[in-house]
Amino acid sequence: MYVGLISDTHCVFDDRLREFLQPVDEVWHAGDFGNVATRDIIADFKPLKGVYGNCDNYCVRQVHPEFLCFDADGIKTLMIHIGGYPGHYDHRALQLISLYEPKLFVCGHSHILKVMYDKTYGMMDLNPGAAGVLGFHEVRTALRFRIDNGKMHDMEVGQWPRTFIEPIEDKI
Repeated sequence: MYVGLISDTHCVFDDRLREFLQPVDEVWHAGDFGNVATRDIIADFKPLKGVYGNCDNYCVRQVHPEFLCFDADGIKTLMIHIGGYPGHYDHRALQLISLYEPKLFVCGHSHILKVMYDKTYGMMDLNPGAAGVLGFHEVRTALRFRIDNGKMHDMEVGQWPRTFIEPIEDKI
């Protein structure tokens, strides 16, 4: 399984992201799509798993849940938008980590790329940073990686300058 991981697109899904994500089997989006039109464009591009973010409206929230817990080729995975990182987890995320005991924890929200191993919970913690242009971050980032029989490998970071990109207009 080849996964592309993005977050915080905030109405942006441009050619740079498409090119980076072209070879993946599916896209995981850790929230803040921006609008349902952006979500639909990504879902039409590749199979999509995603959660809503704090900036997503009711239309996105009708399609995506607050969190997902699923098996990714042998790795129990938990995804939520506001998550934190080892030693600094959000209260809700920590409740879910304790309940589900994932081996891979995926979140967004911070706009800061982080790839960390949490020894306390025995899990990999991934935040792909922000793939969109809205926010304080200076570079846009995304991740892609392979999962085979419970093992993650071949992780790559996509990185692009944060320049103005015309936002995707919502259909509503």
